[in-house]
Amino acid sequence: MRATTIYGTRDIRVEEVPDAAVREATDVVVRVELACICGSDLWAYRGVAKRAEGQRIGHEFLGIVEEVGKDVKSVQVGDRVIAPFVWSDGTCAYCQAGLQTSCRSGGFWGSKGSDGGQGEAVRVPLADGTLVRVPADASPELLPAFLSLSDVMGTGHHAAIGAGVGPGSTVAVVGDGAVGLCGVLAARRLGAERIIAMGRHEDRAKIAKLFGATDQVTERGEAAVERIKEMTGGLGASCVLECVGTEQSWETAMGIVRDGGTIGYVGVPHGMPGLPLGKLFGRNINIGGGVAPVRAYLPELLADVLAGRIDPGPVFDRTVSLDDVALGYQAMDERTALKVIVRP
Repeated sequence: MRATTIYGTRDIRVEEVPDAAVREATDVVVRVELACICGSDLWAYRGVAKRAEGQRIGHEFLGIVEEVGKDVKSVQVGDRVIAPFVWSDGTCAYCQAGLQTSCRSGGFWGSKGSDGGQGEAVRVPLADGTLVRVPADASPELLPAFLSLSDVMGTGHHAAIGAGVGPGSTVAVVGDGAVGLCGVLAARRLGAERIIAMGRHEDRAKIAKLFGATDQVTERGEAAVERIKEMTGGLGASCVLECVGTEQSWETAMGIVRDGGTIGYVGVPHGMPGLPLGKLFGRNINIGGGVAPVRAYLPELLADVLAGRIDPGPVFDRTVSLDDVALGYQAMDERTALKVIVRP
């Protein structure tokens, strides 16, 4: 089969690799219908996050089950399934607590010895604890929305949960990438009264408004902090979603959160010198979030997509074939695309 591999900075290739196959009784093989490129993949693409030469890449996909191990009970051949970005057994203490990302038997797609999501097929370990089945009568038009549930929608939701968003909240979202935009949608879903989206890209601002943003702030740095304080009577936002992970984004989040407020962070940390504990302590700022346990959120978010209550699909604005996956990376790196679907 063919799959996407990475060899170094901006060196993405599509190569022949061993076919995905059932190895353990708890495995299934999924033929990938749709995969996508994540903003976190760009850290490896840019050479910031190191990968071994020829390592598989991609961790967001959905597809059709083609082969099933003898102990698998939750899915069968022909089912359409969504794979969260880690696999997990569903039975350990962490999984039972809704923290599948800490599963001691779990792992990340593309790690050593595993298939990446940006390929023709994927061997899925621990299928019963990992995969979520899509109803057979679900509209194919919803496939992009389903794909978003493998990572970005669940991650945006985790930021909103970590920030304590609820009915009547004033929310500010730092970052206008796919996760930040899904954070806007998640905040609306949780009943936020005011949602301030931060970013200067007009096309992304339109999606933010579609998803429920009530305000748009285009300033950056200190100017953005002053603008949001001006908009909130000098207090700042009670809930801040940090969806980038850089030192600058954290400085902004700290500047715009009101005393006693909460920052929900899901941006993969890069270049962070450490949290300013003195400021957090003195201002009674709460911190929540981390790597999103998407598997825990998938059932409720899938139900809302199927019912038409949310549609995260608009975060995808370009589709490429597997042969052209390198062009998809280039487009996201150059910000000419927000989030790219890869169709094997």
